[in-house]
Amino acid sequence: MDYRDILLIGASVIALSSFDAQAQEGDATAGATVFKKCAICHIVDSDKNKVGPSLNGLFGRKAGTHPDYAYSAGMKAAGDGGLVWDETTLREYLHNPKTKVKGTKMAFVGLKGDDDISNLIAYLKQYPK
Repeated sequence: MDYRDILLIGASVIALSSFDAQAQEGDATAGATVFKKCAICHIVDSDKNKVGPSLNGLFGRKAGTHPDYAYSAGMKAAGDGGLVWDETTLREYLHNPKTKVKGTKMAFVGLKGDDDISNLIAYLKQYPK
């Protein structure tokens, strides 16, 4: 194996890594459509709660801490245990809420499609508060 082979392998790894990162970024416009499933209980464009807490400014928020919302004991315990919403934790939660946070009162069973989750995350990131 000479240096050209190593450069080719390295370039391939970089190209595939950037492709995967772009695939994980998601499409905010498609995420708005996915959010319609969430909008029954949540709002994102204001700081008001509905049946569920506002998702406005979600990223970086400790779980179970949005003001004036009556969280389940399970969600409060998750936050007290260090759960902070970021892309990774939200992705895990959206796949299966009841597995990620034992005792959550969120009735939604989760999103199974990785693309839907990536798109929803891209949409939610538009509302940093």
